Amino acid sequence: MGQEVLGSKEKQSSIYLKAYPMKSIDEIAKVKEDLRNHSIVILRITPLAQRSIDELKKAVEELYEYAEGMGGDIARLGEERIVITPPSVKIWRSITQ
Repeated sequence: MGQEVLGSKEKQSSIYLKAYPMKSIDEIAKVKEDLRNHSIVILRITPLAQRSIDELKKAVEELYEYAEGMGGDIARLGEERIVITPPSVKIWRSITQ
C-alpha cells in the first residue's frame, strides 16, 4: 500500500507560477488556459492600462468572473499586477492594511 500512495503522489502534476505582461485583451484566452491547467498567473497589467483603460476594465472583469466561476481566486498585487489562482490555491488577505 505504501508504494501505491507514493506512486499516486508522483503522478500529481506540478503547479506552475507564470508571470507575464498583459498587452492585449486577446490574451485572456491564454490566461484562462493557464488556469485550467492549474497554473497560478501573475499579470502585469500596466501595458494594457497604457493602451486602454476601458479594455483593462473589461479584461479584469472577465478574468474575475472566470476565476470566481471556476472556484479560483483573484487579487490585486499593488498598482501594476494581479494574481489569479486555480481552485486548489486560495489567496490570503491581511485583515490590516
